[in-house]
Amino acid sequence: MRIAIVTLFPEFFNSPFSTSLLGKAMEKKIIEVEFYPLRRYAINRHGKVDDAPYGGGEGMVLRPEPIHRALLDIKAKYETYVILLSPRGYLFHQRHAERLAKKAHLTLICGHYEGVDERVAEHLVDESLCIGDYVLSGGESAALVVIDALARLQPGYLGNPQSLREESFSREGYLEYPQYTRPAEYQGWKVPEVLLSGNHAQIARFRQEEAIKAWKKYRLEAKEKSFE
Repeated sequence: MRIAIVTLFPEFFNSPFSTSLLGKAMEKKIIEVEFYPLRRYAINRHGKVDDAPYGGGEGMVLRPEPIHRALLDIKAKYETYVILLSPRGYLFHQRHAERLAKKAHLTLICGHYEGVDERVAEHLVDESLCIGDYVLSGGESAALVVIDALARLQPGYLGNPQSLREESFSREGYLEYPQYTRPAEYQGWKVPEVLLSGNHAQIARFRQEEAIKAWKKYRLEAKEKSFE
């Protein structure tokens, strides 16, 4: 899978793209990434890519021309599916990841400052995605989350691809059951006896019940819970 990243800060990705499983995936070319630094496509020799918002307001907004020029560069080489990372996008979840992981080429546009000129979302991208209902300093963090989620679904990324079948969000309404390892008791905190029993049917039943409890607690009941 090939991914183009349109960003003001390509250096943001240096560390995560060189460590752990994601770094190994880059080495094996399971995931291949190209950067398109936005200032390369600036509107003047001073590297200007942003401007004040029409109608007034705080901060600066990324102009459409540099982003458009970057996309023209990418599309001259690839047939690509373009995504804008934006809080005004659809909430990214596992079903999105499963769908997008099948694409041969993706382009991710990282917003910054107060955002991106809305004409980019209206005319230049295939969809806009948001990784959560909170505000980040820039789209680079969101792009990294999306890439990590897509990489895990690529053949050869995981040592045991069967592990994908029992993960959280592997099916609708499912959070993975709790996991325990040695020691069986620590500081008086004990591993549930059923997991030490060797009875596979009881263990499977326990895990299913715990998965249901987790979904109820962290997804259904959380909607009614105040965290203030």
